[in-house]
Amino acid sequence: MSVLAVGSVAFDSIVTPAGRADSVLGGSATYFSLAASYFTEVRIVAVVGEDFTTDSENVFKKRSIDTRGIQRAKGKTFRWGGHYLENLNEAKTDFTELNVFEQFKPRIPSEYKDSQFLFLGNIHPSLQTAVRTEMGGVRLTGGDTMNYWIQRAHKELIETLKLVNVLLINDGEAKMLAGDNSLARAARKVLDMGPQALVIKHGEYGATIFFDEGTFGVGSHPFRAPALPIEEVKDPTGAGDSFAGGFMGYIASQGELNREVLKRALFYGGVMGSFTVEQFGTERLQSLTQEDIEARFQIFRELTHLE
Repeated sequence: MSVLAVGSVAFDSIVTPAGRADSVLGGSATYFSLAASYFTEVRIVAVVGEDFTTDSENVFKKRSIDTRGIQRAKGKTFRWGGHYLENLNEAKTDFTELNVFEQFKPRIPSEYKDSQFLFLGNIHPSLQTAVRTEMGGVRLTGGDTMNYWIQRAHKELIETLKLVNVLLINDGEAKMLAGDNSLARAARKVLDMGPQALVIKHGEYGATIFFDEGTFGVGSHPFRAPALPIEEVKDPTGAGDSFAGGFMGYIASQGELNREVLKRALFYGGVMGSFTVEQFGTERLQSLTQEDIEARFQIFRELTHLE
C-alpha cells in the first residue's frame, strides 16, 4: 500500500567528529521516503530549486519513489548547515537558508489521491492540516512537528493534532507540547489532543509508543523499544526521519492496523535510523538490501525477546 510523504528536500552541510560533508542530499521527506521505500510504495510531495540536479532526483528514482509531486521553483533548494562536535544527540545550526521552501504550498497530484497512508513531515501546521483535509480517504496519518511550531504556531498545531492518528516527536517536544515535565503525564495529555498513538523518540536510547485506550485493540499501556548500539556514529542527521520512514513503511506493508503491528513497526523504525547514522547524509540508505534490514531486525529481536 502506498505512503505519501509531504515535507522538505534539502541540501545539508554537516560537520561531526567523523568528518564533514558539504551540500549532501537531505531533508525530512528525503530521509523518510528512502527509509519507507524498503517496505512499500512511496510518493513524495516537496519543492526544490534550480540546483536540484538529475543526479539528486535519481537517488529517489533508484528506490522507485514516485517524484511527480516534487515541485520545481526558481531559486535555490532549501539548505541547512550544522555541526555535532559537542554532542551527537543535538545539532548546532550554522545556517538555515529556506530559499524556495519558504513559499512552499503542497500540491497533491491527482495520481496521489488514492494513497492509503500519509506522513505529514515537519512543516507549518496549517499546511499539514490542508494536506490532511485534502487526503480525506487515508487509512492512517502519521505526523511530526518541532519546538519552533509548538511555540510559534501552537493554535494551528492543536487543530492539526485532531487529524493525526500517530504523532512522532522527541521527549523535549512532548513535554513542551503538553506543558508537563513528567513524560508519562505529557504523553497522556498529548493523546487527549487527538492522536490515537504517540511515538516518543529518545535518540540513542530508543523509542516508546503510548496508546489511546482501545483504539488499536485492548489496553493502553506503553511499549518501549531500545536502540541498537552502533560502534561509530558518523552523522545523526535524518535519523529521526528515517525512523519515521521505517515505522510508517512497515505499517503500510501490513494488512492490519493493531497494537502488535505498531509495536513491531517501532523496531523497524529503529533499524532504519541505525543504518542512517553509519554514513553521511543518505548514503547508507541508498545502498541497503532487504537482507541487511532483516538481519538487523533479528538483532533487535534477540535483544528484546520480541516474538
